Amino acid sequence: MPRLGIDLGGTKIEAAILEDDGAISVRERIATPRGYDEKIAAMAQLVHGVEARRGLGALSTGLGHPGSHNPRSGLMRNANSTALNGRALRQDVSAALDREVRCANDANCFALSEARDGAGEGAASVFGVILGTGVGGGLVIGGALVSGADGNAGEWGHTALPWPSRDEIPGPACHCGLSGCVEAWCSGPALARDHARTTGQSLTADAIAAAAAAGEPQARESLARHEARLARALASVVNIVDPQVIVLGGGLSNLPGLPERLEAALARWAFTDELVTRIRRNRHGDSSGVRGAAWLWPA
Repeated sequence: MPRLGIDLGGTKIEAAILEDDGAISVRERIATPRGYDEKIAAMAQLVHGVEARRGLGALSTGLGHPGSHNPRSGLMRNANSTALNGRALRQDVSAALDREVRCANDANCFALSEARDGAGEGAASVFGVILGTGVGGGLVIGGALVSGADGNAGEWGHTALPWPSRDEIPGPACHCGLSGCVEAWCSGPALARDHARTTGQSLTADAIAAAAAAGEPQARESLARHEARLARALASVVNIVDPQVIVLGGGLSNLPGLPERLEAALARWAFTDELVTRIRRNRHGDSSGVRGAAWLWPA
């Protein structure tokens, strides 16, 4: 049977039906309401509409969301969509849809999608990386998500940037309350802040990338610093997990040549005499979230 995925984002909610061959047959997006109850109602309405278009009854449903569920209390935490925090999201969506709904962090859904039939297809171990407004990750081994004892496996964005230089200590403040986290150095806003600190220019990450592509020296230097930090951060992932493939997602993954440059730089920092981990750009783009949510139900 087909499966249904929901991608709950900060600005949009997407629902899609994934056929057995991995093709999306029906897809619909709506703007995300602000309030929690309104989000639940919007997801229920969206799901029922998508299923009606496909002409089927209730489908196995997965939900990708920011933050994570506390496995003891069942309540949400660490979501940048703060209306979700402290709420029993899984239970509430299941009740609204009158079915069991499987849930996972959106970065985990990205990793699962890319491991299943994306850029990591066929690999025994895949680490999915989100490089956008935040920095997140997910780990898939043998085709299954690894959630960890506390449901936080893959959260490399809130590890410290390794091998910092003197001028990188203590590092920028992170919203988690610590300083020097990978997210505080390597996210899109972090790239923009680093560029502003060194040049006095207030540019977005996209504008920095465009300026670098046009040959502007300061923008190229900012991207080079950013990539060097990313390589160090990913070396810690390689040293602990040793994945066959790292798949890059999020807006910064679209920087031209980034996978190849990171792979070359990674060899300096990873604790190995021969780097076998491959770094790839995602295959499914912003569809990976909703596809991975649907894949939370096995074949």
